[in-house]
Amino acid sequence: MDILRFITAGSVDDGKSTLIGRLLYDSKSILIDQLEAIEKQSKNREDGEIDLALLTDGLRAEREQGITIDVAYKYFSTPKRKFIIADAPGHIQYTRNMVTGASNSELAIILVDARNGVAEQTRRHSIIASLLNIPHIVVAINKMDLVEYSEDVYNNIVIDYTEVAKSLGLKDVKYIPISALNGDNIVEKSEKFLWYEGESLLDHLEKVEVANDINYTSARFPVQYVIRPQVDELHDYRGYAGKIISGVYRKGDRATIQPSGIETTIKAIEIAGKEVAEAYAPQSVVIHLQDDVDVSRGDMIVLKDNQPIVEQEFEALICWMGNKPLIPGNKYLFQINSRVVRSVVRDIEYKLDVNTLQKIDSPAKAELNDIIKATIKTASPIPMDSYKDLRENGGAILIDETSFVTVGACMIQ
Repeated sequence: MDILRFITAGSVDDGKSTLIGRLLYDSKSILIDQLEAIEKQSKNREDGEIDLALLTDGLRAEREQGITIDVAYKYFSTPKRKFIIADAPGHIQYTRNMVTGASNSELAIILVDARNGVAEQTRRHSIIASLLNIPHIVVAINKMDLVEYSEDVYNNIVIDYTEVAKSLGLKDVKYIPISALNGDNIVEKSEKFLWYEGESLLDHLEKVEVANDINYTSARFPVQYVIRPQVDELHDYRGYAGKIISGVYRKGDRATIQPSGIETTIKAIEIAGKEVAEAYAPQSVVIHLQDDVDVSRGDMIVLKDNQPIVEQEFEALICWMGNKPLIPGNKYLFQINSRVVRSVVRDIEYKLDVNTLQKIDSPAKAELNDIIKATIKTASPIPMDSYKDLRENGGAILIDETSFVTVGACMIQ
């Protein structure tokens, strides 16, 4: 089975955690001891119902305030697909948390409270989803039970959000009316929505096609480990292990090692110890080269006819995650896939208002949760692609040199 990674986002109290709890509960993905613990914690509720939000709001502060603070990851599966859910907080001061959760997501569920319609935070989360190039969007119009399952309310929200999607260039957008609290249209189609002709949320999550999102034309293989067994029976064995992040590799292909630019030929490809004729993203493989060339961790094996950009100075959108501000001239470790080099942030061109997309020119620094466009200069050349063209080789992080804490998420322009 394949895996769908998705994130839920929306305004505070839109019901994100309840929605995930309902998905887990109704798909029978909760262990008995988990259910018993939640039942005990829900016993003081006036309605006597189980508080499904407690399945994801694991921190004590979250439970006391009834909000999500950190990104909570949950895993479940159905007979058709496996799922990894990132439940992101709605508050603006936790923008970095949403960026963290969304960076590996293939789909975003953006919740809209049917009573409030498209709000400021709805637009902000949609902007972040577009910046992170998430290919599939589901607009889940929640709390329809509080507007008497009105078709007119649903249609008005669809009209409003369609304008937002158009302005941000969001393409694959699906609208689903739901009630997370009552379970309407979550796992099974609800009879309360006789006017709705679409599928339930889980049906859509099981069917959405993610294989087409993989880039099979730009071959990129970052080397994670050089295998040299150093034993007599494998005296000449030299394999380069890693995960193919995009493209297709075949035995006999002409390849280039980046950033050195050395050309060679693929002699063999192994998967799980067995030789194969070809391999493709996202498989983990060992590649053997015809020539005895210098290849180290962090280098990239690419096919000769489709090369990445190789630069030492480039522009990137940066979501700042550090408690200390980013000031031009600051030095950090720059990591893209398995390659780590020293770098300096030279200039900040502008800061982006994540609510309006307005650009504030030449700010003196970037504070926690700011999104900026800046120039980065690295100590050695980096093989990379623009984030818009290839997320897998266009996303990077900045790491504090002393604490080794991740302080910035980069999207190469």
